[in-house]
Amino acid sequence: MKVLVTDPISDEGKRILTDADIKVEDASGEKSSSKLDLSDIDGWIVRSGTTVTAKNIEQAENLRVIGRAGVGVDNIDIHAATMNGVLVMNTPDANTISATEHTVALILALARNVHEGYHSMIHGKWEREKLIGTELRNKTIGVVGLGKIGTEVIKRLHPFKINVLGFDPYINKNNYELDYVEIVELDNLCKKSDFITIHVPKTDSTVGLFDLDRLKMMKPTAQIVNCARGGIIDEDALLVALNDGLISGAALDVFESEPVTDSPLVKANNI
Repeated sequence: MKVLVTDPISDEGKRILTDADIKVEDASGEKSSSKLDLSDIDGWIVRSGTTVTAKNIEQAENLRVIGRAGVGVDNIDIHAATMNGVLVMNTPDANTISATEHTVALILALARNVHEGYHSMIHGKWEREKLIGTELRNKTIGVVGLGKIGTEVIKRLHPFKINVLGFDPYINKNNYELDYVEIVELDNLCKKSDFITIHVPKTDSTVGLFDLDRLKMMKPTAQIVNCARGGIIDEDALLVALNDGLISGAALDVFESEPVTDSPLVKANNI
């Protein structure tokens, strides 16, 4: 059996495969899946850096399984895989805690102006009065997506004595496990939240979920965090919202196009 790996994975992961007498072909340095030889692979391991197209799947005549080392499978043509009898698997709990802690770190960094303070110091400035920040206590946090990561974020923020609004079209508000979360519609969440954090998959219905109209609903003092998928926030709209003072800040772990090289968002002061 032969497995192709096109994104970096740990040496331990490769060892597990080889110990099972599986041949591992490491092509993690290849930038384009169109240049890969897929003719004799039985399995394919990817992360978010590889896009698996219908054409790829059709070329891989022996392919039986695609393993996504992570949660999101929006970079894999699921329909094509299904039509060709290829099983697609992911690891839904693999990064739940890491993503949760990273989200909380970004929220705290926004609240305390950590980014601005760092840049002020490395440029030889001493601007303490501009970097006071704000407490999370008594603030309203809006959580968009109440799956595993969204729920874990709420649990970790709850001790800060915050108010929590949640939105998830698939959650029954009468049965959600955290009774201190108020389940509301998305527009209501945007209008009332001091911080918004996004934890939804990238689908046709969530691409551009936060467009300019929705960003305009937010408080001018509000800030937004996206550790989910690039494209859920319209980046052009976000740049307008930041530059025009419609919102006060943002923290992004993901972008519409990665790696980011020339996005004007990278140079914005309040991101």
